[in-house]
Amino acid sequence: MLSKRIIPCLDVKDGRTVKGVNFVNLIDAGNPVELAWQYAQQGADELVFLDISATNEKRKTTLEMVKAVALQLNIPFTIGGGISSIEDADALLNAGADKISINSAAVKNPKLIEDLANTFGKQFVVLAVDSKEINNKNIVHLNGGRLATDLETENWIKQAEEMGAGEILLTSMDFDGTKKGFDCKLLAKINAQINIPIIASGGAGNIQHFTEVFETAKVDAALAASIFHFGEVKIPELKLELKNNNIAVRI
Repeated sequence: MLSKRIIPCLDVKDGRTVKGVNFVNLIDAGNPVELAWQYAQQGADELVFLDISATNEKRKTTLEMVKAVALQLNIPFTIGGGISSIEDADALLNAGADKISINSAAVKNPKLIEDLANTFGKQFVVLAVDSKEINNKNIVHLNGGRLATDLETENWIKQAEEMGAGEILLTSMDFDGTKKGFDCKLLAKINAQINIPIIASGGAGNIQHFTEVFETAKVDAALAASIFHFGEVKIPELKLELKNNNIAVRI
């Protein structure tokens, strides 16, 4: 059995790690380079770095910060924000990324998924999906959750898998930052329809929420931000609890 992965997420804006509720009301959560080093030491399985304002501000992810973070890490490192071309992805790979995360650019140009997969391999391509329920349908949102599309989440993820996405980072905007638990219903529904790994994102508030999402939604990885940044959940304790619940993790 493959080990389940625990992934801290650094949402970065203006060079600082930030965190909000339902994608708004952002507060400062620390220096991303220092946090990256701490998480690598604590036993995180991977790290995700999202430049959350890059797309909305129509700019690229800051390469110098990516390089600084990569130097602190001995674990896989996924980077997202403002990536819209093979050249963007190549620059991030050379700066230290192991994978790249695309969102808005892929919706606007789905062929980007195929091009990236063909150039770098499927395992390099993570499709980030920000989903919010509207009129009983799960709808894809862009630009850091600011812009609703006409795409239904389930359909978009299945299309992305067919085009070469190697992994899905699925964030429930309705649950994000609430600390009420992951959106296990949505995650389980989509996980049953695809054959690539899902990273659950949005809503983690305590250790039990991780046990719940692995047991009920059967996801491959769980991502969180503020509860790690502010020390509410410590990764070694989380992994020990998961192991005690017979969930395979790397200790």
